[in-house]
Amino acid sequence: MRAINDRAALEVLLERGPLTRPQLSELTGISKPTASQLLARLEEAGLVLQDGIREGLPGRTAELYRVNPAAAYVAGLDVTPARIHAVVADLTGAVAGEHTLPTPARSGVDAVARVRAALEDASAGIARDRLRRVVIGIGGAVDPTTGRLGYAAHIPGWHVPDLGKRLTGALGTPVSIENDVNLSALAELSGGEAGDARDFVLLWVAEGVGMAVVLGGVLHRGATGGAGEIGYMPVAGAPLRRDVRRTHTGGVHSLTGGAAVLKLMRAHGFRGRDAATALSRAAAADSGEAALTELATRLGATLATVVAVLDPQLIVLTGDVLRSGGEPLRALVERELHTMTIPRPPVRLSSVEGNPVLAGALHLALGDARDEVFSSTTP
Repeated sequence: MRAINDRAALEVLLERGPLTRPQLSELTGISKPTASQLLARLEEAGLVLQDGIREGLPGRTAELYRVNPAAAYVAGLDVTPARIHAVVADLTGAVAGEHTLPTPARSGVDAVARVRAALEDASAGIARDRLRRVVIGIGGAVDPTTGRLGYAAHIPGWHVPDLGKRLTGALGTPVSIENDVNLSALAELSGGEAGDARDFVLLWVAEGVGMAVVLGGVLHRGATGGAGEIGYMPVAGAPLRRDVRRTHTGGVHSLTGGAAVLKLMRAHGFRGRDAATALSRAAAADSGEAALTELATRLGATLATVVAVLDPQLIVLTGDVLRSGGEPLRALVERELHTMTIPRPPVRLSSVEGNPVLAGALHLALGDARDEVFSSTTP
């Protein structure tokens, strides 16, 4: 019972704090004497701090308490072929440090050394034993039977067996490697458009095409970790490709990936240094509807296959390319999709601000770290 009360108090303080003893008692349903004993115990354990006093209320002045943000730290990393972006957050989720480390575009890169270097700079001044969890987002998928990263030929140095275990051993901290699109879906669940959805899919289009599948509120990764690698799926209108082991070689990618979108926009007279720039110009122009409609038809046909198999409650669009199309593209994708399917799930644009991969990585890492810390208050 003590452990249950401690955890309940810490979760309430995390969500609602700073709080007084009476407030904590009221919100958790425990007695005021028990709340006093609990706070003294948690303060001694270094998990809560006094945070001044609250004046102006009836009765005597009340002390305020809050979760100690320095009780634990977590890290999220977003790995691309060009760089590693590391962010460290304290137990409350506040960012405590970050660093971007360029990644050499060559084979032979030591992934363990690069991750260690990125983390050391991002966590400068933080004791190593305070870092409880590291979650790495990458454009690939780890096969749970081998621990080897697949679908990531474009990222050198990461294709070794049991990479997660190697990183955990080298860093002295539990490390998880997760698909970047899956992490974006977790960010959407925790603070975006999918907060009320139990079954949804998230379609990501940037340079490549990916999808995250959430069923019953839980990520569906598949037997080999490859669920949602939709870019490799054959699709009507694209040549049938049999050698799809190379990056960005599948049918869906050939019609809706970054290079294909840029080519399509240019064919309609909209230019830019990349697909997102060209598409944003089409979305902003009165003459851009034809270009957007053609892209929306391609995306709708791809999503219609997904809807027929999964019947999701919701579809979320994200990634640099789809976000640059904005509301005009979203509305057209929804319209086109609904002409091809019997179920008609709503299509929404992601509302997660900033980097959704890092947001999802920190969300996952914080969940694990809080479970550990909040469960360690009693012997």
